Amino acid sequence: MLHADSARNRLTGIGLISLTYVMFALLDGSAKWLVQSVPVIIVVWLRFLTQTLIAAALLFPLRGRALVRTRHLRWHVVRGLMFCVMTGMNFWALQYLLLTVTASIFFTVPILIALMSAPLLGERMDAKRWAAILVGFAGVLAIVRPGSAAFHPAMLLSMVNAILYAAFNLMTRKLAAYDLPETIQFLPAVVASVVLAPFALAAWQSPPGAFEWFVLCMMGVFGGTGHYLLAMAHRYAPASTLAPFLYQQILYMALFGYLVFGSVPDAAVWMGAAIVISSGLYLFARERRGR
Repeated sequence: MLHADSARNRLTGIGLISLTYVMFALLDGSAKWLVQSVPVIIVVWLRFLTQTLIAAALLFPLRGRALVRTRHLRWHVVRGLMFCVMTGMNFWALQYLLLTVTASIFFTVPILIALMSAPLLGERMDAKRWAAILVGFAGVLAIVRPGSAAFHPAMLLSMVNAILYAAFNLMTRKLAAYDLPETIQFLPAVVASVVLAPFALAAWQSPPGAFEWFVLCMMGVFGGTGHYLLAMAHRYAPASTLAPFLYQQILYMALFGYLVFGSVPDAAVWMGAAIVISSGLYLFARERRGR
């Protein structure tokens, strides 16, 4: 594992994590466009299959057997199964929700990680942390607005997806200390491709045109590159340094949504996002002071 205590390493990690969220915004935006004409299961499967094929073609010549060498195979399998579930839920929700809404709900991940750290890592939760967590979830309620006309059941899927991704992120941080970043992004994609293949083939419906095929292939590039950069970033800088840069993703999502779909988030979404972001930043600041 690289040392993460130098200014240069921290800047490198910040640059990598910023590129990561550009890739993830492009991935989600492409998925939202594709699921309007292609079944979700097929989009999810082809997203992982193209990532696996492209990564294998590029990385095997460079890494050889080291690409698949690990002492933590069961964790990669678990991450691959989580990949399937998370991506399926996210892509299904994107059919019905604005990109900025799914991104804002996703911003609860740092809050959820703080919540999970108590039972999983034995960290002590004081009153101020609990207050920040409660404020963050109040922000989610401002976005979701249960019982109002703005509420859609797909928002619940996005919330479950955020919980799963928080656990997924904790595993990524742990594995980044032991395995190559290429291995961390490659093995789960292989697992997801194999697990989803029979379901996707049973529901097969060919994408309608060449451009749809191109976007499907690019999703593999966006996803594979994003997860590779994510693993690399955690090798250069500590999570407490990288975590606040998650929030730049909403700018990419808002821009993509406006340019491609002509969608503009309403004031409640921006207000809720601001509350969630403020809560997350407070938790980051307390973590850094504690360390």
